[in-house]
Amino acid sequence: MRVVLQRSKEAKVTVDGEITGQISKGLVLLVGVTHDDTVEDAAYLADKVVNLRIFEDENGKMNLSLLNAGGDILSVSQFTLYGDCANGRRPSFINAARPEHAVQIYDTFNQMLRDKGVKVETGIFGAMMDVQLINDGPVTLIVESKK
Repeated sequence: MRVVLQRSKEAKVTVDGEITGQISKGLVLLVGVTHDDTVEDAAYLADKVVNLRIFEDENGKMNLSLLNAGGDILSVSQFTLYGDCANGRRPSFINAARPEHAVQIYDTFNQMLRDKGVKVETGIFGAMMDVQLINDGPVTLIVESKK
C-alpha cells in the first residue's frame, strides 16, 4: 500500500457537486492499493498514519501525532499512486490492484483508522472526485507498507 499524506487545515471531497467528506484540521490521505496488499499492510499503515509525529507542539516542533493533536482524516482512494511513468508518455496502471481487491483493503484501512478513535471521512471509491485542501505547512509525506 502507498499513502500520500498531507497535513491540512481543512479539506473536502465532492462527487457530482455533492460533498461526500469534509474535515477541518487533520490529514488528507491519498490511498493506493496494489495486487498483493493484505490486511496486515492496512494495519501497518493505519498505525503509522495516526502515530506519525508531524503536528507542531507548543514550541513549534513537529512532535505531536494526529492522536495527540486531535485531528480528523479525509481518506481518498487513489489508484493512480501505482501509475508507472517510466516508459512512453502514457502511465501504466498495471501495478494498481483490481477494484474488487482494492476496495476491500481500502475499506479495511479506513475502519482500522476509525478503530483507533479517529474521525474518518471519505470520497466514493472509484468515482471521479474533486479534492480541495489547504495544505498546512505544507507537510506532505509518502508512506508505504512493509514488504
